[in-house]
Amino acid sequence: MPLTFTLDPRIGPGLCDGVLSLWADVSNAGGAVGFVPPVTADDIRPEWVKHLAAIDEGRTRLLVGHDEEGAVAATAFLTYNTHRLMTHWIWLYTVMVHPRHQGKGYGRDLMAAAAEEARSFEGIEAIRLTCRGGTGADRFYASCGYKEVGRVPGAIRVAPGDDRDDIIMLLPLG
Repeated sequence: MPLTFTLDPRIGPGLCDGVLSLWADVSNAGGAVGFVPPVTADDIRPEWVKHLAAIDEGRTRLLVGHDEEGAVAATAFLTYNTHRLMTHWIWLYTVMVHPRHQGKGYGRDLMAAAAEEARSFEGIEAIRLTCRGGTGADRFYASCGYKEVGRVPGAIRVAPGDDRDDIIMLLPLG
């Protein structure tokens, strides 16, 4: 059964708990979403609070996918670029699908929903994201239409002696 996507859902305790749980589960399964395992929801909470502040300020929009049971199963954050010469594109951050839903096409559905929503934002012509090298995420994003437009070798230090490339990808919306 497909996910149900909502842009700008009402932020309440259930959603907060769902996003924190998703983020911890994705991180602990090895997902490249800003943390390395092991992490708990409490470890992630400060980053979630930063995202909430950006949402409250109107700089970021939250896209949530709920599964058939109503659980938070996927998220992505669409963040407006604040540089006055770059307001024609947005960032896509913290793209996550719960590990129990991997292999069902939900990641592709999430990326399509994010692009569809971004197309409705006035003046937005492209989506930009970055991903951690060595995870295969760049191949996934490429299969969703994104093109690699840059790479910073060794920019992400996962652990001492484990540096990964920061891969910059772009999806034109036209």
